[in-house]
Amino acid sequence: MKLHVFAAALVLDASAAAAQEMVSYTTPLSFDDVTFGLESAITNRGLRVDHISHVGDMLERTRADVGSEIVLFDHAQVFSFCSAKLSRQVMEANPMNITFCPYDIFVAQPPGAEDVTIGFRAFPEGEMQVIHALLDAIVQEAIEE
Repeated sequence: MKLHVFAAALVLDASAAAAQEMVSYTTPLSFDDVTFGLESAITNRGLRVDHISHVGDMLERTRADVGSEIVLFDHAQVFSFCSAKLSRQVMEANPMNITFCPYDIFVAQPPGAEDVTIGFRAFPEGEMQVIHALLDAIVQEAIEE
């Protein structure tokens, strides 16, 4: 398992940009094993997956419609969920932390890649670190071998 931290520029307006980090891990486990492990790691904590976005399927289904010949993923999904207890905790500290809810974890496999990547957006310092720690623990449990 390898940990990767990436920074991506998020343009807020023409004159300002803010960096947003991503935490990700790669694993030799199959895509199906990782998604099963992820769903189990979420539900093992008494949480419920609210939605699974089939991003890879959507991008492939619409590839020709948008005039692209590039296959981005063999598989890619985003799992969305929330924790009533922790969400209340971080929103009582700052109601505008609503912007981070629900919490998302992605699982992706580029074409021809043997490894699968799993990760999430990093959260800001302060009260949101409890959510950052939760997502990191879930991701690591999902790819335990």
